[in-house]
Amino acid sequence: MARRKNIQIFRYNCTMTDEEYKTTAKAENPDDLISISAYYEMNPDKDDRPEHIKIELGIIDGE
Repeated sequence: MARRKNIQIFRYNCTMTDEEYKTTAKAENPDDLISISAYYEMNPDKDDRPEHIKIELGIIDGE
């Protein structure tokens, strides 16, 4: 009989948007964590997502 791996899930909240997300790795500084959407809001010049994704998220208007 095969044994199941015991994977521990850690839940964190974004400090800016209060969005909850889960990881399998424990964060050293959970107070410094931000979500991806909050990161791109803070750094719009580093937003390298494709244009169709930005349209889906409503960041830019699609024609």
